[in-house]
Amino acid sequence: MRLEILKSLNEERAARRAVIVVTDPTGGAQRLVKAADAARDPLKEVLEKHLRSGKSGMEETAQGKVFLTVHVPASRLVITGAVHISQALAPIARLVGYDVTIVDPRTAFASIERFPDVNVIAEWPDKALPPLGIDRYTAFVALTHDPKIDDPALTHALARDCFYIGALGSKKTHARRVERLKGQGIKDADIARIHAPIGLDIGAVSPAEIAVSIIGEITARLRQAEAA
Repeated sequence: MRLEILKSLNEERAARRAVIVVTDPTGGAQRLVKAADAARDPLKEVLEKHLRSGKSGMEETAQGKVFLTVHVPASRLVITGAVHISQALAPIARLVGYDVTIVDPRTAFASIERFPDVNVIAEWPDKALPPLGIDRYTAFVALTHDPKIDDPALTHALARDCFYIGALGSKKTHARRVERLKGQGIKDADIARIHAPIGLDIGAVSPAEIAVSIIGEITARLRQAEAA
């Protein structure tokens, strides 16, 4: 790999931006394509497919065979609310491959004992969230039912390019949430990004079932949104 390609690759990875190295398996020529440039590339379709899947592989294109080495930042899940649903959601998300962080200022809930092997931050969202560097590879879910915790957290997430934002609550609960967010000056288009009621409609009842519905919806958004 040429030094300039390696340097650009390391810069993109350090900034948590996806990138693909395109290699000609016959002659060995290589070039680097940043995710932001994929839509304008001659190999747009195969590049975007691999960016969605996060997998490297050989592709047959109009320009001939190419090997795509994909570098996509690890997907993260940030949860506000160290609740029962979170206890089921965190291990499922980690099993799927997400880096999980739970934020909840209520120290009785946000404990290592309740969430082993998970990054738990017992602080209010306005203090806990900014250092996390929430970005387009972050899924964000609000699960407390407490506006004092969830509303500022959602406001923070909506100001970032999260690929998924969801909030627990019935349609009536979400309608009240929408009015509060509008009162804070949040635009309708941004509020519409919130998946609420959260999760796939699978008739989930228990915390574990709700967790399954949430991770299913998050993963569908991650893998299928750009293909729609």
